[in-house]
Amino acid sequence: MTIDYNDRIIKAIDSTVERLSLPQSYELVYHKPQLNEEMLSIKSIEEIMAIVQEILFPGYFGNTSIKPHSMRFHMGVNVDRLLKLLMIQIKRGYCFDCTSDECESCETCKIDTEEVSLAFIESLPEIREKLSKDVKAMYMYDPASRGYGEIIFAYPGIKALTYHRVAHRLHQLQIPIIPRIISEMAHSATGIDIHPGAQIGESFVIDHGTGVVIGETCIIGNNVRIYQGVTLGARSFKLDSEGNPMRGLPRHPIVEDDVVIYSGATILGRVTIGKGSVVGGNVWITQDLPPYSKVVQGRPREMLYEFGGGI
Repeated sequence: MTIDYNDRIIKAIDSTVERLSLPQSYELVYHKPQLNEEMLSIKSIEEIMAIVQEILFPGYFGNTSIKPHSMRFHMGVNVDRLLKLLMIQIKRGYCFDCTSDECESCETCKIDTEEVSLAFIESLPEIREKLSKDVKAMYMYDPASRGYGEIIFAYPGIKALTYHRVAHRLHQLQIPIIPRIISEMAHSATGIDIHPGAQIGESFVIDHGTGVVIGETCIIGNNVRIYQGVTLGARSFKLDSEGNPMRGLPRHPIVEDDVVIYSGATILGRVTIGKGSVVGGNVWITQDLPPYSKVVQGRPREMLYEFGGGI
């Protein structure tokens, strides 16, 4: 299809380009790269997560023909590739996050991308150990599961936890933006929204998972189970002297060990759900629960209907 560039089209294009090029038009949405560093690559971060999954669950992702006798070789290749990709994206992440007007080089901020990348690499065995316990717990509490393999390969809960445990470790290393990108990848794929700052213990189970929200400052203990539609959120925000929300303050729930939270439950604010408690479906909680509490919806009142539909 060819376009006849008449005066009307030329004027419309010229006027639109002019308006879009005005500084006041793009001031808020324009990203000015520090030191002309390239923007983070979503494609590369997706590749990083693909490699991480292949490392954590060998034989399930990536090279599915891997054998025990060649395990060390494949691990070496993958870890080396992962380190190189991480160093590039972490450096770009630091530059993306940098707001200094006096930045002359990355040395000014004392950025050591190699050290933080290695720190993450060294934590991979611990991440795998935690995920192994998550898989076992999911199998134990889901009678519909046919085995560990099905959970690893197909369950959205373990996919979300894999991405979260990776993102959380990067968050602990104070690496900017990348943890949030990873958590949003999992959110898009599974419907499970876990902030990378949330602290989650061992043997954590997310059953079904769609609509689960876990906020930034949540602390979740060991052997906790939650179902679809659960929200562990904030009740309100403290404001500073200028009326802006104060960031980083504890504002999400603490869920102690052995708690079960059923579908649709909403728990808001810095409240503590005591050990061994059961929170029933569709309840709303904004205060602490002592250990071994049980909170469920009240039963509907019995309604007596007379002829004609009246009560």
